[in-house]
Amino acid sequence: MTAESAPILSVIIPAFNEEAGIASTLHRLLGVLDGLGIIYEVVVVDDGSRDRTWEKLVEARGGRAEVRLVRLTRNFGQQAALSAGMDQARGEAVAIIDADLQDPPELLAEFIAKWREGYAVVFGIRANRKEGLLRRAGYKLFYRLLGRISNVEIPRDAGDFSLMDRKVVDILRRMPERNRFLRGMRSWTGFRHAGVPYDRPERAAGKPSYSWWKLIRLALDGITSFSYVPLRLSIVLGGLVALFGVGMAVFATIWRVMQGGSVIAVGWASTVVLICVIGGTQLVVLGIIGEYLARTYDEVKQRPTYIVGELIGPEKKQ
Repeated sequence: MTAESAPILSVIIPAFNEEAGIASTLHRLLGVLDGLGIIYEVVVVDDGSRDRTWEKLVEARGGRAEVRLVRLTRNFGQQAALSAGMDQARGEAVAIIDADLQDPPELLAEFIAKWREGYAVVFGIRANRKEGLLRRAGYKLFYRLLGRISNVEIPRDAGDFSLMDRKVVDILRRMPERNRFLRGMRSWTGFRHAGVPYDRPERAAGKPSYSWWKLIRLALDGITSFSYVPLRLSIVLGGLVALFGVGMAVFATIWRVMQGGSVIAVGWASTVVLICVIGGTQLVVLGIIGEYLARTYDEVKQRPTYIVGELIGPEKKQ
């Protein structure tokens, strides 16, 4: 493919500290793409890696014009790296794939076939995962919870591994939010979509870049971006605590009438319990409000989602 050719397919790979396996990932992906018989490009986004990921990428690229490398100035997060990749992608269809080979590149042929059938979004559904029991349980719980409380239909067990039509990508690029949850955003667009089940293997090399804390943050971004249920639950929780307080007042009054003594004589334990229940509930409600408020604050600041520090390969004409 020449620099001037318009690619049919762009493949985005976000990478963070993937020096152990990024070269083999790129080699395997290019082998698959070469066999598809279409004009393509690969956009690899180094999300501020602290190891030799960038050096490995430059070496593995080998001067191939269809491979474009984007280096961010620091670690902005996977969702920001994907946004950077979409801003650089030029293809009629844009695919997203992980750098650790847990998303098999061979599945892209089936994605393209579904796209040519008329589906604007094709995503992989993780039928089986070769991961720890706790992680598998956490993912399963999150997707089912999100599916119940979300105001849009987000497919279960579908990650970022997907292929999207150019019109979907252009809409996602115009969405201004900073705390991005792309798998929910692509569902929000409402275009015709299809899922392709696959078995998700273990990482080919290296360690997972998503810590538990990062997974929790991503889950919070997904919930707060596509559901108001937590805010409404805080109202219900406040109402229940108020009813509990009224019930305690009625109980204390009846106890005083029946016993003929002071309510305080019952003991201080009930007072401490009541204070802890009310205080804890207030903190929970404030925490829920704080999560939404913090994200509103991020949007108001209008800072860029990412900053590109270096780019190798033909630049996209804006």
